[in-house]
Amino acid sequence: MAAVLFYGSCLRRGTHEGVLDLYVLVDDYPSTYPGSRYLRFANRVIPPNVFFLSLDPDRDRPPDPPARNAGLGILRCKYAVISTRDFARGVRASSLHPYLWARFSQPAVLAYARDEASRAFAARCAAESVVTLVRRLGCFLPAHGRSQRFSSSALWQEAFRRTYASELRTESEAAVRGNYDAAPERYDALAGLALEQLEREGFLDAIAVRGASFEVEMPPLRRTLARARWWALWPYCKLLAFARLVKNATTFGDWVPYILWKIERHSGFRVEPTEKQLRHPFLYGWPVLFRLLWRREIR
Repeated sequence: MAAVLFYGSCLRRGTHEGVLDLYVLVDDYPSTYPGSRYLRFANRVIPPNVFFLSLDPDRDRPPDPPARNAGLGILRCKYAVISTRDFARGVRASSLHPYLWARFSQPAVLAYARDEASRAFAARCAAESVVTLVRRLGCFLPAHGRSQRFSSSALWQEAFRRTYASELRTESEAAVRGNYDAAPERYDALAGLALEQLEREGFLDAIAVRGASFEVEMPPLRRTLARARWWALWPYCKLLAFARLVKNATTFGDWVPYILWKIERHSGFRVEPTEKQLRHPFLYGWPVLFRLLWRREIR
């Protein structure tokens, strides 16, 4: 195991209540799953594999010494396993979908690093995620010929809105704003640094930074092509999100209540599945899925 990254809403809100989101970076899949060809194959074809873990510190701790986190109640986390090779591919601008760079352009904490090289690798991938996000989605901000003028807030909220919508999930406008409002100074600083990097790479012709406001210049054709690429890959992103959902159902455990809880938490829409739908979701869960699609809770 090379590194463990902690990210997501619990980190953003500074709480252990809910489900902690972890990413486990491994060297390769054969050594990670020595006894399961299926898990190796699934992780290689559609990374990452996602698992669920819960722990009751009061019940599961050893009697001696006492656990420091006793009394916290049940801790729940979902952890995604991915190789360092696939992780690096997923944060590059050449990636076909935003699954990784959208997540790790947001705040993350390095909970564990095997060595200094692993630490540097995780930091480099997080930085590349930010540059990729600005490169891929800054083109959607209003433009006048070669020029675009926008705030950091507008840039990040537009990016969050589009990357959330590219998956089978929905977020309220309040949640989109809340992502930025949780760390505005961080986002403002990173937006400026990413734009400067894109200017050095020649993707942008010129930039001007005025605090949390920016003015950039790029050829209109380049902006049009960037937008066209995003829309051309839209069906692929949706299909991949659905395939990942089906695959993770085989690794996650009791995943139906979790998915419905996530939908309710992010959109406020509550679904009460029947006992039959909980036991056999792939046979009897289609009415619930169609209802969510009809209400656009899944897009």
